[in-house]
Amino acid sequence: MTSETKWEAVIGLEVHVQLATESKIFSDCPTGFCRDANVNIDPVSTGQPGVLPVLNRRAVELALKAAMAVNCQIRQRSIFARKHYFYPDLPKAYQISQYDQPYAEHGWLDIEVEAGTKRIGITRIHMEEDAGKSLHGEKNEPYSFVDYNRAGAPLIEIVSEPELRSAAEAGAYLRQLHTIIRYLDVSDADMEKGNFRCDANVSIRPKGTSPFGTKAELKNINSFRFIEKAIDYEIERQIAVIESGGAITQETRLWDAERQKTFSMREKESAHDYRYFPDPDLPPLVIESSLMARIQAEIPELPAAKKQRFVSQLGLNANDAATLANDRELADYFEKTAQVCGDANSACHWVVNEVLAGLPTKIEAFPVSAERLGHLIGLVKAGTVNTKTAKSIFLRMHDDDRDAATIVEAEGLGQISDDAALDALVQQIVAAHPAEVERYRAGDKKLFGFFMGQVMAASKGKANPATAKPLLQARLDLR
Repeated sequence: MTSETKWEAVIGLEVHVQLATESKIFSDCPTGFCRDANVNIDPVSTGQPGVLPVLNRRAVELALKAAMAVNCQIRQRSIFARKHYFYPDLPKAYQISQYDQPYAEHGWLDIEVEAGTKRIGITRIHMEEDAGKSLHGEKNEPYSFVDYNRAGAPLIEIVSEPELRSAAEAGAYLRQLHTIIRYLDVSDADMEKGNFRCDANVSIRPKGTSPFGTKAELKNINSFRFIEKAIDYEIERQIAVIESGGAITQETRLWDAERQKTFSMREKESAHDYRYFPDPDLPPLVIESSLMARIQAEIPELPAAKKQRFVSQLGLNANDAATLANDRELADYFEKTAQVCGDANSACHWVVNEVLAGLPTKIEAFPVSAERLGHLIGLVKAGTVNTKTAKSIFLRMHDDDRDAATIVEAEGLGQISDDAALDALVQQIVAAHPAEVERYRAGDKKLFGFFMGQVMAASKGKANPATAKPLLQARLDLR
């Protein structure tokens, strides 16, 4: 039995999401991104003496929406606690968080794995404030700086059950969660800015056993690819340590992307090390039933349900449906296009193969609106233009504000579908290539493509292939 088959990985994820509020969680200090350090600061977020925190209602609403979307049970009376530890970027020497009474618990998220669908439990979601950021090696100085812009930013921490068994499963869970968070507009989930970041708790145990092994926490990784690489490395590292007679230390480890390995940062604290107790400056958070009902009504159709509808009701294949459904704005663009042209499959083909190929960043920045694309597809369906001409028009529409019908009429791009005109053209092509006609009639049927190419070239791409093909076939078969 190999090492890979003897051991089983046990992985739980803690995902921190910065909520899309205009101000911080306990003050009216702005949260907008700043390139300069210590601009978005105030007495509350920097922990000045005598100040009091006041909970941001919008943060509660966004946190509630995220929890409901992943099927959590809502605790209508929850408590904020102080979590004590000392970092230079934590000005109060404690973080306001939630501990034994979080606002949301017992949720779940379905992910797609090789064997099908797997349900991953969500232990809890709690609200908390972010810390600042330590800056090391700035300006080649021999000391560190602290930027408090991020201190006090509103976070939710989404804690999964330890039910993931591979780096691939962890990646699938994170991508699905990331998509949902963006769908809800709960956060922009920008991983480069740290607005969606992950800690992974990784341990191993002999396959077929129940007790958990000693875990290592992989801290603050903000790339799906790096998370998967870090987990894979950590699993292999722990197997090697145990099989060589060593023991795993409970610790926090960081991922070194350059060296492609994890390294120890510090021993991992236990909950009692943080000396949690209820924050005396904050009353219990009471979530009214009316607020829960309003937030529930605001939750849109989520990616998994949208994908299923695209397949079952619109007839799309699963891969295309997933591509469209995983981006809310792209899905809206597709549906509007399909509504205008009246053909979901044609709209899907154009969006997946033509729009995405030329997409700069987000669909909102794409120069061809869904309405204009829908009308262009409608011209193809009506036989006004053929697909090749339509693609040329589509590219022109990137820099031309005119609708497709106006371009076709102004530039004479309409498709030739008249039987008499096309038959005359076919006769000219057949007469001009007697040697090829003789070879075709002798059995070289592949030459049909050559003749169609000649017809399309002679008509400058405007011949209707559906009309031209049978006419050409009849002339070639004529003896």
